[in-house]
Amino acid sequence: GTINSTFNEPYEVARQFASLDHLSEGRAAWNVVTSWDAFTGENFRRGGFLPENQRYERAESFLSAAHTLFDSWRGDEIVADKEGGVFLSDPAAGEFTYHDDHFDISGRFNVPRSPQGRPVIFQAGDSDRGREFAAAAADAIFSRYGTLEDGQKFYADVKGRLAKYGRRHDQLLILPAATFVLGDTDAEAGEKAHEVRLAQVSPATAIKFLEQLWNRDLSDHDPDGPLPTVDPVVGENTIAKGRASVRIHRDPIAVANEWRAKAEAENLTTRELIIEVTGRQNFVGSAATIAESINHLVQSDASDGFILVPHVTPGGLDPFVDQVVPLLQERGVFRTDYEGTTLREHLGLELPQPRQERTAATG
Repeated sequence: GTINSTFNEPYEVARQFASLDHLSEGRAAWNVVTSWDAFTGENFRRGGFLPENQRYERAESFLSAAHTLFDSWRGDEIVADKEGGVFLSDPAAGEFTYHDDHFDISGRFNVPRSPQGRPVIFQAGDSDRGREFAAAAADAIFSRYGTLEDGQKFYADVKGRLAKYGRRHDQLLILPAATFVLGDTDAEAGEKAHEVRLAQVSPATAIKFLEQLWNRDLSDHDPDGPLPTVDPVVGENTIAKGRASVRIHRDPIAVANEWRAKAEAENLTTRELIIEVTGRQNFVGSAATIAESINHLVQSDASDGFILVPHVTPGGLDPFVDQVVPLLQERGVFRTDYEGTTLREHLGLELPQPRQERTAATG
């Protein structure tokens, strides 16, 4: 579940995920995101938005506070007696104190320790601060770098940050989102993939994607014409103030020039260009081709695996499970049975150990 750390509160979010982890028998994960636009801020009492450094300061504090709440229970406080009753062996269970520049909270957390101890923590930011946050505190990154060269660069960069936090490479998984289109042959799959992308990116959708980079109103732009001749507006104080979906680019003008060069070289319209550049890592081909591609990327340290995003739900995963998974299992790179029951165990992540102290304070 994706929950924003900019406008919510640690106690409420920790209760939600601890409860969900109990209900799902240890299958909960929390994608910790930040928000920087006024559109979202207006939905909350505090309002406004935060610059990047403050967003991640609050996110780091938010997650630390949530961990304090999760760890306020060791997990062995609820005991059954001989007569079948249950009682609390430690009256201090759930007591916590947390104080820093962002939060000053204390009380009692009323959800006992869940099967995973804490939900699996995902992070999806791509800025330098976001990568540092992931290296320090996340279990997995929902990455957008799924190609070989870009994936290897991202993989090396993020994994290289772990040592300073006393973490091993296997304690942070890099999992790009990936779509797939299967066919009996690679050519058939390619034709299907083109049809899928045309259906996904309508003319109006292409304009919305274009506005994410240009950071200006382009509702009058012709999606079947060339890219805009004007440059993107740099900064957070234009269309971003009224949009929740504006994507942050490190250098919008450089990206726009790359798009223009690609469109000119390949004679692409705006919509055709958007179809090309906005697609997630696509696996397109026969089952054998896709199995080979996935295995090659993982073995080449471009990722630790992939989060599949089928273009049709809820049955869109079925062809992959039926056709590709058996080939990966034959290669010995995909499990044939589960060794545990929780999401952490399925991902090969260690279960976190509860802190021994009953209270925690930072700052």
